[in-house]
Parts: sequence; structure tokens; C-alpha cells
Amino acid sequence: MIGRTGPLGAALGLFITWLGGAWAAPELDTQELLRARMEQLQTQGGLRLDGATVAAVRLIPEFYRRRGFRLAWASDGPHVRALMRLVSASERHGLDPEDYHRQALEGMLARLRGHPAARLQVDLDILLTDALVRLGYHLHFGKVDPEALDPDWNLSRDLGGRDPVDLIQAAVDSQDLEAFMDHYAPHIPIYGRLQAALARYRGIASTGGWPRVPGGPVLKPGMSDARVAVLRRRLAVEGDLQGQPAGDAASFDEALERAVIRFQRRHGLDPDGVVGAHTLAALNVPVQARIDQIRVNLERARWVFQDITRDYVLVDIAGFQAEMVKDARPVWSSKVVVGKPYRRTPVFKATMTYLVLNPTWTVPPTILAQDILPRVRRDPGYLQRKHIRVVDRKGRIIDRDTLDWSRYTGRNFPYLLRQDPGPDNALGRIKFMFPNKHLVYLHDTPHKELFRRSERAFSSGCIRIERPFALAELLLDDPKRWSRERILAAIKTGKTRTVLLPKPIKVLLLYWTVDVDGQGRVSFRKDLYGRDRRVLEALRGEFVIRAPAGMPDWYRP
Repeated sequence: MIGRTGPLGAALGLFITWLGGAWAAPELDTQELLRARMEQLQTQGGLRLDGATVAAVRLIPEFYRRRGFRLAWASDGPHVRALMRLVSASERHGLDPEDYHRQALEGMLARLRGHPAARLQVDLDILLTDALVRLGYHLHFGKVDPEALDPDWNLSRDLGGRDPVDLIQAAVDSQDLEAFMDHYAPHIPIYGRLQAALARYRGIASTGGWPRVPGGPVLKPGMSDARVAVLRRRLAVEGDLQGQPAGDAASFDEALERAVIRFQRRHGLDPDGVVGAHTLAALNVPVQARIDQIRVNLERARWVFQDITRDYVLVDIAGFQAEMVKDARPVWSSKVVVGKPYRRTPVFKATMTYLVLNPTWTVPPTILAQDILPRVRRDPGYLQRKHIRVVDRKGRIIDRDTLDWSRYTGRNFPYLLRQDPGPDNALGRIKFMFPNKHLVYLHDTPHKELFRRSERAFSSGCIRIERPFALAELLLDDPKRWSRERILAAIKTGKTRTVLLPKPIKVLLLYWTVDVDGQGRVSFRKDLYGRDRRVLEALRGEFVIRAPAGMPDWYRP
């Protein structure tokens, strides 16, 4: 046995000490390198690694600080492979894998397999964590900040009280990273249908898209034109036209007419079977533009899915539709009329608490200044015909004929204009109230003819509904006291009556330019208020984390 004293023992002890230190050095090096990287990230407000930028400049340092600056990922482990699969699969959500450093990560992983250097290992670990944070954030909140695009936005964007650092650690510790991340993606039916539509239209693009129908005279049933053959091919790509023509391909036959009508209905056009200017323009929208439109609406779904509960009333502004959902099932739907492009219906949420039978209508300031006062100056009998009274601030009626209307503008008019209840009332016979700063609500209308139009943007911001009494019956949910017959009988009295809902219900006013029904039929709507472009630009732009409400200061960028 060799002794541990003397020159030989001392030399052997030094060698063993050095060997142990060298063996432990990689762990010590990665901790120190990681700590230095985190200090660099915080002091410089950013970090570039292999051309990729770390976005979470406060969240990631907090994550590693709590870990004692230990690495979170095994570079050849199953979680890294799972994360790389998730990065590639982000395309199915309409997202861009390069937002999650796909190219940089693939390059780092390849180099690390050939040369496992500590600095490269640290940088890879940081970039993997940032990719995880980015992807989780985008799946749960969306990449684009809706509040930056719309100051009226007030839908929920939070983590339900969870600490984001704890969530990152839980993801790293999870047995199945893909299942863990899937939990934070939307699971509402429309989201899955939009994903299927995205895959379908990308497939169309991969085979060359669809042909452009040349301009020229209006194409009508019964006529022959060389462009009809192109129209057939165009409609066959999306499945509106099925089968081959029985006769001449250049002849506009009944089968082609039915296909044109199907196409028009899917695009919110008047279904007349005639290819005029509007139908031709819709036919010639490139397939890539439709792909982008689907991506924009997938992003909108990520913004709102946290606010989708089992019971709600939803108004689809661009789709001119509303529906009530109860116990997660649609129980009512209706055509709606929404705000004109220069008097837009806002996007927001509120809670409906009551309805009013035989409502009066107090003319809002904008309509007073821009519509009513100019009309009264041209037509002094207008107010009398419309049963509109002039009321002072104390509620006293003022004689209309004593006023010099030429003196008044929207700014100096000292009275209110209030329309009596009745069949001509602008709100119809019933209105549904969800108090909000926009003074927007749902209501009946005397102008039923507007519901026959395909595009229904005629209001000054409020939402006119085609089937108000069916909605009232469902909301009041009391067959004995408030059956349809009793609601109509109360309206017939002509008396204004406020009725509280037995259970308040959430109202969501949203904006969708793509819809997909349960059979997979895709409907594209006109971007009524020009909102899609800004969302698409932001999807293509750089990502900056914006802390949800209630997060600690260290989380904020």
C-alpha cells in the first residue's frame, strides 16, 4: 500500500485534487458562463446568440437565477427533440418557426454534437429556453398584442394567477413536453377548423394555386365565352364546382351557376349566380392572400379563447352574425346589422344585465351633430313625423317649433332629442343592455329590409338583430312569466319596461374575416374595417413580450 505521506504521497494528492477539479470544471464553467450571460442580458437589455435575439430579457434571468444558474436542457435529451418538433409544428398554428430560432438551434445542436464546448452548451440552453417562452406565449396569448392595435381592447390576457417562471420550470420538468404545451393552446372548435383550413389552402398553394379569371363582360348563365373554361377550373380548385361539364366547357350551364352561387355565399356576396365585378375580384384574390387571412384569424382566436366560457352572446362584426351559446352549445343565431366603416362597431367584452321593452331612444351626440340637426334644418317637420321630442336637462318637454334650429350645432345644442316608443323607434321594440363606455348595445329595428342584404354595415355603431324576441325568451329563461307570447303582450301595451336578466351573461363583440363551419366549408369575409393588414404586419414583425396584467415587475420587458 502506498503511503499518503512524503513527497510521493503529496504529489499523488495534488494529482488527485487536480483530476477531481478538472472533472468538475465543465459544471462549474457552465454555471459561471450562464451567470455571466444573464448579467449581460440584463445590463445590455438584449442578447444575440448565433444571429437570434433573446426576447424575455427579465423572465429568463429570473428563471436561471432560481435554478442556481444550472442548465435546464440536456442537449441530446428527449425534451430538446420534443421542443424542436413543437417549433416545426408551429406552422400548423399559422406561426413562423423562425420566431422560435429554428435555424439557429439546428445549427447549434449540430455543432455541439461535434464539439461539446461549455460556452456553446450555455448559449444553446438559453436559446432553447427563449424558444420555449416565445412559443408558450404565442400559443396562449398570441404573438401580436391586440391592445397595441386597438385601444378599446379589454378581453382577458393572463395566466390565471400562475407564476410564469414556475410554468417554465414545470414545462422543463414535464414528462411530455408536447402535451404540456398543447394544454396552453386554444381548444375552441373554430381554432381546429381554422387549422384544417390553413393546411388545405397551403396544399392548394403547393400545387400552383388557382387560375386568374380574365376581365371582360359580365359572365351570366346561358352565355358562351372562352373565359368560362377558366372559371370552371377556378371554381373546381376550392370544390365549389364538382364533376366535369356535360357539354361545352365554355358554356355557362346550370351546374356552373350553382357553383358560382356556392362561391358567392362563401364570400358574403349576393348569390345571384352572375360573375360581375365583385365576384370576379373575389375569384382573383391569390391563394397566398387567403392563407394570410386564415393566419390572421388564427391569431385572433388565440387572443380571445381565454374569454370563451360555456354561456355567452357573441357578435361577429365582419360576418354580420350573432349567436348565443349555452352550456357550450349554440342555441340562437341571427343576422345582424353593424356600424358603417366610418362609425365602426368596437371590439370589446361586457356583461348583459337587463333588457328594455318598448325603449325610448336618446339621440347620441355624433348622430345629433352629423345626421339629425342637418336634417331638421332642411325639413322642419322631420322630428314630428319621427315622434322625436326635445327635452331639457330636467326632463321637461320643449316646444320644437319655438327653437331657431339654424343656431345649433352638435356642440352648442342645450337639449336632448328623445324618440318615443313605437314601431318607428330606431331601437325597435326591444333593446339588450350591457353597460359600456361606447354606448353600444343590441336592439331590434324597424328596418327589417336590411337583413336581406349580404353586406350589412348600416348602423352608427350599435348592433341591430333580426331575431330579438327569440333571444329575449332565451335570456329571461322563464316559460311561465316570460314566454314568447307574454313578451309580445308586454310590448303590445306600448309601455316602457325594464326587465332584469335572471343570470347576467357575457357579451363578446369580435371581428372575424374567416369562418369554417362544421362540414369544413370555409367562408371568407370582406375586411370591413381594414383590420387584417395591421395584424398580418405584426405577425411578420419582431416579437416583444408584453407582461399580462398582474405579473411581477421582474417579468416586464
